[in-house]
Amino acid sequence: MTAARSSFSPADRPQLGLRERKKIKTREAIRAATYALVKEQGYDATTVEQIAERAEVSPSTVFRYFPTKEDIVLSDEYDPLMVEELRSRPADESWMDSMRHILHTAIDALMAEDPETVRMRAHLAITVPAVRSRIYESTAETARMLRGAMAEHFGLDPDGLELRVYSMSLIGGLMEVNMYWGEHGCEDDLRSLVDQALTVMEHGLTPKNS
Repeated sequence: MTAARSSFSPADRPQLGLRERKKIKTREAIRAATYALVKEQGYDATTVEQIAERAEVSPSTVFRYFPTKEDIVLSDEYDPLMVEELRSRPADESWMDSMRHILHTAIDALMAEDPETVRMRAHLAITVPAVRSRIYESTAETARMLRGAMAEHFGLDPDGLELRVYSMSLIGGLMEVNMYWGEHGCEDDLRSLVDQALTVMEHGLTPKNS
């Protein structure tokens, strides 16, 4: 088994053009403004107009990057990177080992970058119905990206029933991990919770008396 480079490492990421760097900078500015305002005055009191003013962009620019206010607090740059990383894993590595590696890497990157924001997002998911609803709405796109990587790994039809069921089960399980983590004050180790979820998906439930 050969080691694969991590696309989460800045040194290993491809160099972006000026236009793409500006887009990322704008997205980050909008997100930073949103998190700051939510921390100051709460989610419901924060408007897109306030976000735009704080980020020094127009409201139309905010909507060009994020269709809804909920998308601002839910989105990040890591979903595409996770898919790239999955595609780079060794062919002889088990799928669950690949998933553990990718998810651990993503969690470590997120928590190292801004742990307070990660916890805020989990808190909003359990306290703001609009955010929670948007999470469920957005799972289809995440599952579609995951299915593409899985289809390449297994040589299967990305629109086949098996992959559709498996990918949505995985995404749904990770969503429940996030909800559980937020409901318990984000005090548990997120890596360990993800490992528990993957073990359930891999081996099924363990009866209490077994």
